[in-house]
Amino acid sequence: MESVGLIPVLAVSAVLFVTGIAGVLTRKNALIVFMSVELMLNAVNLSFVAFARQFGTVDGMIYAVFVMAVAAAEAAVGLALVILLFRNRMTVKLDDLDIMKG
Repeated sequence: MESVGLIPVLAVSAVLFVTGIAGVLTRKNALIVFMSVELMLNAVNLSFVAFARQFGTVDGMIYAVFVMAVAAAEAAVGLALVILLFRNRMTVKLDDLDIMKG
């Protein structure tokens, strides 16, 4: 069975990363911004695993596991912040959140 090469996997990873960047830069909803950040982290994980497979090492896979742990912690903290902001302001739109204004 023939396997997929490095270039197509990196191309998919780049498309996922650019989609995540576009979501972060264009969306106003905090939940969609967090999902876009998770999409970017998954694109990086795909690159790590592709390079680890190409070079025959497990280093990239170990990095991917650490990135998944950081992503899980980021999702937990981010969702807790979104819930807190929604309870206080009744919105998750980033433009309506002016808590830091003095």
